[in-house]
Amino acid sequence: MSMHDYLERAREFEGVLELAPEEGGPFPEIAWGDHFFYYAPDGQTPQQGQPFATFVTKDYPDDALSELDRAGRWRLNIHVGRHRFVLLTGEEPRLSRDVSGTGTASGSVWDFAATDTVIPHPVYRAQGWIAVVTPSRDSLAVIVSLLEQAHADAKRRWHRIK
Repeated sequence: MSMHDYLERAREFEGVLELAPEEGGPFPEIAWGDHFFYYAPDGQTPQQGQPFATFVTKDYPDDALSELDRAGRWRLNIHVGRHRFVLLTGEEPRLSRDVSGTGTASGSVWDFAATDTVIPHPVYRAQGWIAVVTPSRDSLAVIVSLLEQAHADAKRRWHRIK
């Protein structure tokens, strides 16, 4: 399953606003080609909060453990919150981890370059984010369920703030 297929699924949610920075737009070059999904039924980028899901297509200066600069790789990041993070990973999201350049966090079993596996986000785990590098069709049901839950959580937050 391609990134396009997963993007299409994320676009189906009610009230979704997708930001997809491109060359020549108002966003920094580093974000070009990536996709950021918000719950925003008014069509306005929320001034508070983060997206509920992101699709990242390349390594960032502080986030290269998933080896996204290798051909054909991309990463779906989903905000799942603390409770779901623990259920998915068996770990507390706020555990201090010293992430090394080897692709694993010291004291952890996670290979942040592994594909088609739900893993803690290599940078934003403490905020309750998980990641899946180049998910396959086999992961579709799990990922859609996580996206549905993240969307519902974002919707509740949006209505609470408004």
